[in-house]
Amino acid sequence: MEANIIGLEQRIETLISECKRLSSENRNLKTEQNSLLAEKTQLKEKNRLACSRLEKIVEKLRTLEDQ
Repeated sequence: MEANIIGLEQRIETLISECKRLSSENRNLKTEQNSLLAEKTQLKEKNRLACSRLEKIVEKLRTLEDQ
C-alpha cells in the first residue's frame, strides 16, 4: 500500500514537471510565433516598396524608350 502511494506521488510529480515544461515551451513558441508574424509583416511591406520602386523604374525606362 505504501509503495503504491509513493509510486503515485512520483507519477504526479512527473506530470507536474512535464506540465510546467510544456507550459514553458508553449509560451516560448507563442513568443516565437509573434516574432515571426512581425517579421512577415515587415517583409511584406519591404516587398511592396520594392515592387513599387521597380514599377517606377520600368515606367521611366518606357518613357526613355518612347523618346
